[in-house]
Amino acid sequence: MSSLHNLSVQQLNQAANLKEQIVALNKQLSQLLGSTTKAVAAPVAAKAAKKKGGMSAAAKAKISAAAKARWAKVKGAKATAKPEASPTSKKKGALSAAARAKISAAAKARWAKAKAAGKSKL
Repeated sequence: MSSLHNLSVQQLNQAANLKEQIVALNKQLSQLLGSTTKAVAAPVAAKAAKKKGGMSAAAKAKISAAAKARWAKVKGAKATAKPEASPTSKKKGALSAAARAKISAAAKARWAKAKAAGKSKL
């Protein structure tokens, strides 16, 4: 069943007419059977009256717009604060070949010492 907010005026009028017909038919049925059918209609009305979500579409739209504005502000500040990286800038954290060789030699020496001592862990 679609939400009432998404229905056209024509669909709402048709729904109102159907509801009136249902009420009239229930009345006729109760006259024929000699009993009331309000007990059946009451839960349907109560269910329709209960509102889920608790927030209107307008309130949701306001909150969404405010959140988008905050993010745009944050992203805009970061985008302008970032300087463009020059193509000749050195890669951050990169080691020179000499430094890598020195670290590798030290690691090999540590492992050689550990193996000589008969250890399988450092």
